[in-house]
Amino acid sequence: MDLSIKKDSWFIKGICLHISVSFFIASFAATVYLDLWGQVWHDFFQILVTPAPLVTDYFQIGNLASAFLNAGMCGTACWALMTFLNAECRPSMLAGYFLVVAHCFYGLNFLNMWPPLLGILLFTKVYRIEFRHNLDMAMLATAFGPFISELLFRYHVWDFYIAQTIQISLIGVIFVIIFSIFLGFAIPAMLPGALKLHKGFNLYNGGLAFGLLGLFIFAFMYKTLGIPAPKPTSVMNELYFFNGSSYQGFITIYYLCMFSLSILWGWFLNGKSFKGYGELLKSTGHTADFFAEYGKAQVLINIGVYGLVVLAYMSLVVLLTDGAGFTGPTMGVILAALTFSSQGQHPKNVWPVFVGYAVLSVLAITLCKMAGLAIPWTLSTQGYINGAAFATGLCPISGRYGKRFGVLAGFMSAVICTSTNAMHGGFMLFNGGLTAGITALILIPCLEYYWHEKKKA
Repeated sequence: MDLSIKKDSWFIKGICLHISVSFFIASFAATVYLDLWGQVWHDFFQILVTPAPLVTDYFQIGNLASAFLNAGMCGTACWALMTFLNAECRPSMLAGYFLVVAHCFYGLNFLNMWPPLLGILLFTKVYRIEFRHNLDMAMLATAFGPFISELLFRYHVWDFYIAQTIQISLIGVIFVIIFSIFLGFAIPAMLPGALKLHKGFNLYNGGLAFGLLGLFIFAFMYKTLGIPAPKPTSVMNELYFFNGSSYQGFITIYYLCMFSLSILWGWFLNGKSFKGYGELLKSTGHTADFFAEYGKAQVLINIGVYGLVVLAYMSLVVLLTDGAGFTGPTMGVILAALTFSSQGQHPKNVWPVFVGYAVLSVLAITLCKMAGLAIPWTLSTQGYINGAAFATGLCPISGRYGKRFGVLAGFMSAVICTSTNAMHGGFMLFNGGLTAGITALILIPCLEYYWHEKKKA
């Protein structure tokens, strides 16, 4: 392994370890904060055995501390695989890690993450390639965790399912094994094809590939075979409801600490300065590798600064509009928005996308008032919070074609973000990536055609 790559590899592992440890610290702090002594592990178990289609709030299914514990367990598992398999960790590995831990707050857990990983492992054994070089792809495969939980706990039970109980059938286990093998061989083939479709202008490449695959699986099971579509799982969590189904204060403090430490760490490694970060902000974000182009210190600074921008956006929309608060999904999507902070995302090319969401909101409110209609959503409706976080993957559009087209990309993504979930029934976690992928499929051909024609003229 090249020396510079080896150093970056250990640095990425270090980031993953520090974030994983922070989840355990936050879990302990939440236990003290909410006086959850003796309840954390019980509620963690409830998270493991509950079907979790989008968007299942693990703050409600379990509690604040058990959700952080789940993220810590899954994050540590990913770090352990990277470390003990001596994996060559590139920015794509960090992206995979961020997506795993992000969804540990709404849909992914320490149980349903393993079958997709083992499916990719089987694929590497059959084709005699090293699993450690495909860990990033294996982590992405965990997007189908909700399908795993559905087959394992609710298959053959359907309407007779009792929330937070173990109802495993042998045929359900068999279907999990078959499904995992199917994923293991389908995903490696589909990811490169999806990249060619949107040409790198949707950083959440797996969202498009997995969304189309999820569409096929969902249609086959629940439409072709006529299996009754499952109902969302809901439980009564008096403590969560007492807190307004939101832990804004706790989560804000957690992220302020995380992002501030990231900036401080980067500043220190950069010779106690921010020199060079301005150059990173000039990047279009298209097919970028910030580690190779700008170095470790700039990546850390970017994670911190960009993270604060995302946190500020989420805080503002929650403060100014009625909708969801800092729920489990909101906690998760802030992390998800950081996925490609080392591969293209930075504040300068992302803010136009957020503006696009705001533009749609203003337009929708205006048109609904003119027509005498009540608008059924706000920017803090959970679907739009999630959609905005993943729409940041369209940032190469604003970087390459300009801010106005970044605003347009955000606007278009916001229009369709709540409609794509029906394609896969919520059993594929990367719905925001699917939305961004569809947006890119519509917008990029038009931009390439008219931009090319403009250049010719």
